[in-house]
Amino acid sequence: MSEQRKAKAEDFDWNNLGFAYHDLPYRFRAYYKDGKWSEGGLETDSNISVNEAATGLHYGQTIFEGLKVYRRADGGANIFRPDRNAKRLQNSAARLMMAPVPEELFVRALKEVTKANQDFIPPYGTGATLYLRPFEFGGGPVVGVHPADNYVFEVYATPVGAYYKGGLTPTAYVTNHYDRAAHGGTGAAKTGGNYGASMIAGDEAHSAGYSDVVYLDPRLHENIEELGSANFFGITKDGRFLTPKSPSILPSVTKYSLLAVAKELGLQAEETTISINDLDQFSEAGAMGTAAVISPVGSITHNGNKHVFYSETEVGPWTQKLYDRLTAIQYGDQEGPEGWAVDVPLD
Repeated sequence: MSEQRKAKAEDFDWNNLGFAYHDLPYRFRAYYKDGKWSEGGLETDSNISVNEAATGLHYGQTIFEGLKVYRRADGGANIFRPDRNAKRLQNSAARLMMAPVPEELFVRALKEVTKANQDFIPPYGTGATLYLRPFEFGGGPVVGVHPADNYVFEVYATPVGAYYKGGLTPTAYVTNHYDRAAHGGTGAAKTGGNYGASMIAGDEAHSAGYSDVVYLDPRLHENIEELGSANFFGITKDGRFLTPKSPSILPSVTKYSLLAVAKELGLQAEETTISINDLDQFSEAGAMGTAAVISPVGSITHNGNKHVFYSETEVGPWTQKLYDRLTAIQYGDQEGPEGWAVDVPLD
């Protein structure tokens, strides 16, 4: 199979990048066979050949992660908390009965891909980053419904721009009747089926003029679970940083990082049940995840009733402080907790 045209660093306008895929020169692949992982290494072909009966194609044995590489002011590069993503991929693998990727292999793959594609790490100050997508899928041929014997693990990279060109701009969200995941289902695993199932809900929200959908718990349809593909947080009028607690929520690395940052900044921070009927307690609200770090929530509409938080046009003061502190750690401008900003050796 012929390779696609590879991207060249000189082709990019680093200040005007979108959030899209670009075929970079290198990616890392390792293969699981006969009960063990291969050493793995860099490959140049962005296409993967798999058997037509692969479980990744038929039975949903697909899991993935998302991380970013941040160019520091000194020219070096940081990956943010890769150990947490490694553990989450292992947890997803356990839920889908897939072979877990060892943390050492996972982190080594991230660093090798980053170094090999270092010309594509956007310059410091542009707001752009190098996005890393580790993923694993069942590659062995299976007809009956049972786990594969063979698996493929890959990490590819693509430069992406700042998620919001205008900065932290509040957007509107809406509830609907769809469930993101079943109670006791795969909601806590980062698996492809969850995202495929969410597309119709997101499309309906976008068509109605909203940024995304608010998912409520699948049992009562009362408690907030997630906002689209991001975790929710609210800051109460008495200074508490609250985020939903549920077994069907994806455990966001950004969420747990912001819980720690919130405490550092003087907020009481906790995971708890948050009813859609108790939005009045919050002075600010937001969505948090790898792509945007924080996206302020201007309003949530539920059953036709619109609730506005701090502002529909301006970011709240606590949200701004949380964003500034976390991004300063990611870019290496400020010291953070040990192991958060991991240096990537470059040439």
